Amino acid sequence: MKVVITDCALGPITIEKRLLEEIGARVVQGDCHTEAEVVRLGRDADALIVHWAPVTAAVIANLDRCRVVSRYGIGVDTIDISAAAAHGIAVANVPDYCVEEVATHTLALLLAVHRQVVVGDRSVRGGDWRRPTLGTPMARLSQMTIGLVGWGRIARRVAVGARALGMRVLAYDPYQAAEAHLVPLPQLLAEADIVSLHCPLTTQNSGLIGEPELRRMKPTAILINTARGELMDEAALASALKAGRLAGAALDVYSVEPPPPAHPLLEAPNLLLTPHLAWYSDAALPDLQRGAAQNVVDYLMTGQCGNTVNGVTSRPPVAS
Repeated sequence: MKVVITDCALGPITIEKRLLEEIGARVVQGDCHTEAEVVRLGRDADALIVHWAPVTAAVIANLDRCRVVSRYGIGVDTIDISAAAAHGIAVANVPDYCVEEVATHTLALLLAVHRQVVVGDRSVRGGDWRRPTLGTPMARLSQMTIGLVGWGRIARRVAVGARALGMRVLAYDPYQAAEAHLVPLPQLLAEADIVSLHCPLTTQNSGLIGEPELRRMKPTAILINTARGELMDEAALASALKAGRLAGAALDVYSVEPPPPAHPLLEAPNLLLTPHLAWYSDAALPDLQRGAAQNVVDYLMTGQCGNTVNGVTSRPPVAS
């Protein structure tokens, strides 16, 4: 069996090699950035493990032996999962590796923006002691509502923390069963003081939060995105912040990473930016590497994998 790791920005692949070589697989590591590079390395592979390399319909059509593609991460927007299903290729992710980390980072951004921590720090360093007049109004968190766009593992963990702070929780998720706090997106945007994005990126929700949605939000509201940059119109967000139509925002993800020097977000006021690090902790990294490799081990050895996302869940195993 040949398993190709198309690309990995996480460091040495010691964990992956150990797990895969235990089942007799030959592991080949690449540094693929283009469709052609993925095809060249993976054409005869039984499985792929991918990080950011594109696994498009054109790539999938040229994978002669591949049975499973496992991604380092929760999101699978770099993989054409429908094309993979049509070719009988399972696509798997690691859905639970950084739930605590992203939820914690979301709450950290929420508190930092709401309590104006960075503004206050800069004020002190600049010799300006403006305690009660840092800028935007500051309500008590216990009097505020957080709106979670998406109601998966991470959003539910954020909700636990928000409720502990006394906040009212609303959520929007068209794919979840009805629950008391699930509401339509327009209602969530209109009522929430904090709007936090926690949905996977799909072809249907790219640009989910654009200028019309931002105009539905309160001018005192804060927007947080720790999911995917493409979920929102970044230029519209920058414009809303500059015009004072939004009190603040905090982003850990961007449509282009890193954002180019001339990006309008970099000049927007009341905006806190972090470099796509919400997922990280010393514990999360090996969990991610182990999980991505274990998906391949399970599928090649048993024909099944519990983390498939495209409906391909059972094929005869390679090794019996």
